[in-house]
Amino acid sequence: METKKIVLNDIDYITFNDKAVVRLFGLDPDSEENIIAYDDSFKPYMYVLSDDINEATNQLKELDLNDVEVESKIDIGVEREFIKIIFQHPQEVPKLREQIADLPSVRQIREYDIPFYRRYLIDKQITPSNILELNGKTIDNKTYDNLSIDDDVILFKLEENPIDTHQHSNRNKILSYDIEVYNANGMPNAENDAIIMMSLSSNYGLNKVLSTKKSRHDYVDTFDSEEDMLRGFVELIKEENPDILVGYNSDVFDLPYIKKRADVLNVKLDLGVDGSSVKFQKRGFNNAGIIKGRVHVDLYLLSRQYMQLDHYTLERVYLELFDEEKIDVPGDKIFEYWDSDDEKLEELFDYSMDDARTTMEIGEKITPLTVAQSRLVGQPLFDIARMTTGQMIEWYLMLKAYNLNNIVPNKPTSSEYNQRMNSKRNTGGYVKEPEKGLFEKIAYLDFKSLYPSIIIAQNISPDTITDGEGLSEDEYYECPENGYKFKKEPKGFIPSLIGEILNERQRIKKLMKTESIPEQKKALDFEQQGLKRLANSMYGVYGYSRFRWYKKECGAAITAWGRQYIQDAMEKSKEFGFKPVYADTDGFYATYIGDIDN
Repeated sequence: METKKIVLNDIDYITFNDKAVVRLFGLDPDSEENIIAYDDSFKPYMYVLSDDINEATNQLKELDLNDVEVESKIDIGVEREFIKIIFQHPQEVPKLREQIADLPSVRQIREYDIPFYRRYLIDKQITPSNILELNGKTIDNKTYDNLSIDDDVILFKLEENPIDTHQHSNRNKILSYDIEVYNANGMPNAENDAIIMMSLSSNYGLNKVLSTKKSRHDYVDTFDSEEDMLRGFVELIKEENPDILVGYNSDVFDLPYIKKRADVLNVKLDLGVDGSSVKFQKRGFNNAGIIKGRVHVDLYLLSRQYMQLDHYTLERVYLELFDEEKIDVPGDKIFEYWDSDDEKLEELFDYSMDDARTTMEIGEKITPLTVAQSRLVGQPLFDIARMTTGQMIEWYLMLKAYNLNNIVPNKPTSSEYNQRMNSKRNTGGYVKEPEKGLFEKIAYLDFKSLYPSIIIAQNISPDTITDGEGLSEDEYYECPENGYKFKKEPKGFIPSLIGEILNERQRIKKLMKTESIPEQKKALDFEQQGLKRLANSMYGVYGYSRFRWYKKECGAAITAWGRQYIQDAMEKSKEFGFKPVYADTDGFYATYIGDIDN
């Protein structure tokens, strides 16, 4: 048996002999060779809740579902028995789930909508961007999918479960790309309007503009045709083999445009490690550009996630992050600069190079936090870069639910969602309008992680809420204003996780104080930032109508206690000579009116 190591970059599955085969894509951390590892041992499954296990099992057999097991799981604080149905292929789950749900003995179906590759990551306890140890054997390209791959790609068949070493690679090769398009007729049309420049920039010294025109700049490579330029673009990315390929608005513009031009010109855009072409997958309102085995990140999406700006152009984001203005050419004048063949053309080359350079610098600045979040949540970097904070929290909870033998709640049905949306909104945090006037000797007092602290202190969780019946008053916390009650014991599912997050963050911050290696210190800082964002966002999802662990009462209780905490603190400050003049949610401003000498 051979042993390989890979940094896990990507994951999917293929079908071979009617079975699902998981593919793990990664780089050997030492040799930097591309490896595709295959695992054909994992099977999809879902759960059934029934009042009559035997009857349900018999009815499932009538659907030719014979591979079943009975498991005990925790369901929102209650231990129940579930039937686990094991399938041969992931596509069987959506095909059969409605038939299963309609069986007379079935009360509910659960965990039927978890994508197969994500299920694999959760169950195998392996983390994207970590180094995995793989045991198995090297295979040829005809074993599974008869791939047309490059000679330097190693194919490997797993014979044991992958092992997460929990180690990180020091390699962090970021390569950005950007295109300029001929647009004499206004908005460019990929059917007819050529790509005139393709720029690439890396965080390890590569800076190139590919074009069909010559330049005096030594960073410009000139090609005889657009077709040759596209082929050169593909070859350059393969040669550089980056860990992360970044663009700006690349899901919407650059990558679809490149793909369309390649199709029009009959150029093979085989950028995937497996030799596949670029594909697009629907994500929300947009398509996401997929390059198999390579992590493609659209920095426009990350900028919107991490920053609060008036608009999100490349120029605006770069200015915000670096306090520098980038080179600019009016978008509607690009074709004029291209046609000029004088200094304006050289300016266009500078502009194109600067687009890629600034995109790379933004990527180098913000992708490490996304990598840290990917490790924390346990989902691929490609997916995390396109998730909302609420979605990240949900996948984090699903990972932890598996670890704690909790079964995952279902998403709301359409009627449940509408009911949640139409219900009365919870009252928010306490706000004291600012008093008019000019004040001196101002102090700002605020709570550290107010809402996460309340969730932990009052044990607020869907599995701890109670009507108090059969409990004495010292066995539960009662919320001011609304009277909601939460059991003190056992510790709730979500409060226990927030406690773990905050403790881990404090541990990492202590490590940062003693860490002398700058790169390691920076990595730890991104890790603690990811933990902070996760903890501080937990409150909001209680009231998010699509959240699996939705509980409106929990959200109402958190803000009610928050209002009490801040108002009590404001009253207490008066005893020390302060006069509060403005308050908002978790902090307040106060002017000191006592004797400053005392």
